[in-house]
Amino acid sequence: MVDSDWNDWLPQAITDADPDGVAIWYLGCNGFVLTDGDTTLFIDPYLGTGDPPRTIRMIPVPFDPADVKAADAVLATHEHTDHVHGPSQAPILEGTGATFLAPDDSLAVAREDERWTDEWDVDDEQLDEVTEGDTMAIGDFTVHVEEAHDPDATHPVSYVIEHPAGTFFHGGDTKPSEAFERIGEEYDIDLAALAFGSVGRIPDKETREPTRTRWYNDENQAIEIAAALQTDRLLPTHWDMWKGLTADPTALHHHVGSFDHPNTLEIVEIGDRVGL
Repeated sequence: MVDSDWNDWLPQAITDADPDGVAIWYLGCNGFVLTDGDTTLFIDPYLGTGDPPRTIRMIPVPFDPADVKAADAVLATHEHTDHVHGPSQAPILEGTGATFLAPDDSLAVAREDERWTDEWDVDDEQLDEVTEGDTMAIGDFTVHVEEAHDPDATHPVSYVIEHPAGTFFHGGDTKPSEAFERIGEEYDIDLAALAFGSVGRIPDKETREPTRTRWYNDENQAIEIAAALQTDRLLPTHWDMWKGLTADPTALHHHVGSFDHPNTLEIVEIGDRVGL
């Protein structure tokens, strides 16, 4: 059971949505929901509070996953807790019959570490492995699994999600990579979500000693990726989440001005809706 600060208004808004195109909600951290009114995709939804005092959540828990009524797939970018989390994601699979799409190390967390099929009413057939180069059709969405570069993860991927209304890129916690120039040439990306944050001192996982930590892109890295992807719009994520690593996304305005891409900086907060 996840205790939400917001009751069920956000899942209800997603269920009731009938967009002219694709509606996209930012769930805070690196979570998103995409729906065209017929098909609904979740990406990296995380409703946990972290591991205080090491990682301390700084934003509300926006919904109880048991309140989700519509979901066709839940996508994971990599195996970290704020991207693969049984209490956040397994109840969505349980309540909707959705499929969990994730790379191998993320599936290992679900199957072996958290035992989703034992702890929740989730069938193993709902857990599907994806890897770079895969393409899946889910309703009118076409999901392409692409490379990502996250040195802190063991097998990260990114997703390019195409729809007749537009194309959305989710990079997980990726840093810059040569692969993004190819991806930018191959796809016509309208909106890219990229992790952005500050460098801070976070207690070490084992020793609990405060340690200088960089988990997300700084301003220059975020714009480097956005420019390589040739995205029209950049939506920074993750800057709101962890105490000690939060950042001001409006600072990115000073970094985009001389580049051809992105054309627009989309600053959103948890619960906000944008569109394709």
